[in-house]
Amino acid sequence: MESNEKVTNRDLFRMAFRSCFLQASYNYERMQAGGWLYSLIPALRRVSKTRDELAERMLRHLDFFNTHPFISTTILGIIAAMEEKRQEVDSIRAIRTAMMGPFGGIGDALIWLTVLPISAGVGVSLAMEGNIAGPILFLLMFNIVHILVRFGGVYLGYKSGINAMETLTRRIDEITHMALIIGIMVAGALIASYVDFETTIQFSLGEVEINLQEELFDAIMPNLLPFLYTIILYLLIRRGYSPIRLIGITVLIGLVGGFFGIL
Repeated sequence: MESNEKVTNRDLFRMAFRSCFLQASYNYERMQAGGWLYSLIPALRRVSKTRDELAERMLRHLDFFNTHPFISTTILGIIAAMEEKRQEVDSIRAIRTAMMGPFGGIGDALIWLTVLPISAGVGVSLAMEGNIAGPILFLLMFNIVHILVRFGGVYLGYKSGINAMETLTRRIDEITHMALIIGIMVAGALIASYVDFETTIQFSLGEVEINLQEELFDAIMPNLLPFLYTIILYLLIRRGYSPIRLIGITVLIGLVGGFFGIL
């Protein structure tokens, strides 16, 4: 058993690497608790004097835990710093529990609603042109951010301690709001670029031929039909329709519209 020492940079790196398996033992009783403990073990080994003390520290970190897997390393760093300073058990548990929700919200807003759609949009735009760089660029863009957040977060959390939690928690509304705005902008651009929904319906008023798409829908707003169809799908998802079902409906609409020559 190692003596009571400070957590090293090597320990922090090992913690960040282990956090890649945070959800390997995910379950509905304690969620990510098993992976959380596995990730924290290098720090606990470093600061524990005896095996009994290590066992006690490990046991109290098997409580329920669930947050965004990428951002979890910042919490790991903060808790490692608190364990190193031998702070009260109740304080460690309280900080650990208090950080799950806010950091989960930050992670969802930054990663799933911002970084993922932006990197996917760039990759898809190249892939649809037959460029093999599309999927490669997507993986590079997304995982560069992923690695920076995961490995940088553990050092940030450890160096800043509880101050990092206070700063991020205080600004969580601002961070989430900015990320959502960026995500919505990206989603709008993707709809306009990749949702192809046009009608070929024409009708006559006397001697005048009117193209419904060009002279009505496009005159009101370019890409109006893709926008409206996307909103309809979103509302259906909110009402409980599964994405697979909506894909089937979309395919059916395309087949029927193409057969009758209206799409």
